[in-house]
Amino acid sequence: MSSVQTTQTAASVAQTDSQGQAQAKKTPLELNCQGTPLPGIPKHPTFAAQRQWLLEQMALAFRCFARKGYTDGMAGHISVRDPENPHTFWTNPLAVHFGLLKASDMILVDYNGVPVGGNMSRPANAAGFLIHSAVHKARPDVTVAAHMHSPHGMAWSAFGRPVEMLTQDAAYLYGDAQAVYKDFGGVVLNEEEGRRVAAALGPRGKAMIMQNHGLLTVGSTVEEACFLMTLLERACQVQLLAEAAAANGVPKILIAEESARYTFDNSSDAKTLYWEGQPDLQYEEYMAKGEHKG
Repeated sequence: MSSVQTTQTAASVAQTDSQGQAQAKKTPLELNCQGTPLPGIPKHPTFAAQRQWLLEQMALAFRCFARKGYTDGMAGHISVRDPENPHTFWTNPLAVHFGLLKASDMILVDYNGVPVGGNMSRPANAAGFLIHSAVHKARPDVTVAAHMHSPHGMAWSAFGRPVEMLTQDAAYLYGDAQAVYKDFGGVVLNEEEGRRVAAALGPRGKAMIMQNHGLLTVGSTVEEACFLMTLLERACQVQLLAEAAAANGVPKILIAEESARYTFDNSSDAKTLYWEGQPDLQYEEYMAKGEHKG
């Protein structure tokens, strides 16, 4: 090799190292943006403003779930930790269709299940309270928790297994980010069952398949928990389709461990997942024409 070729090779290596170092300094959100990065998660100047924004986003998330067909009688709930009083959380009233919910419909309950604010004309869901209060107690990092009886989630839950790393989307829930709760003991109507649910989620869980029941997701924003719910429901649907094909002799090919981990590390942080949830909520805001703020 000539001295010129050696110099060029060294320069090329140095350039590659420099590019790698520059990429390593970027956040996952920055890596996902080709051009000016999207801004971070909004922060409002007062507790009242932050609370109103959270409640409005919560109403939009319910409307999103309604549009996607996750309604199931009185089942299904979202809880949002109050920004000023973190030992209380907002949740939806019992027996109101998700597609009709507004910010003013939400109920504020404390860790004992006592309504302490908001709309107290209707009760909250008892099973929902026990699940969500246990999760919020066990996980101070969780601002929002969502539990739905979505059709593919319920179908896949019958197997008591996590979704496999079949797709890029599934890799958002790689490793400890996904849990399975296998101790279904009927409708959650006691505190011990709620504590077992929270324990199964673990300290790093973002989503959980509740065997013979449904799906649970958590996040630091409404958008994160909402997006992960829609993502997990789709992953369950894909898993069911893949299982049907595999039963007819078509082999499944899973994402390699290192590729799944890389995808998770660069796609599943709070800021990126906030923006992943934005398109659905933007659409609901457009369709609601401001009604969700009432």
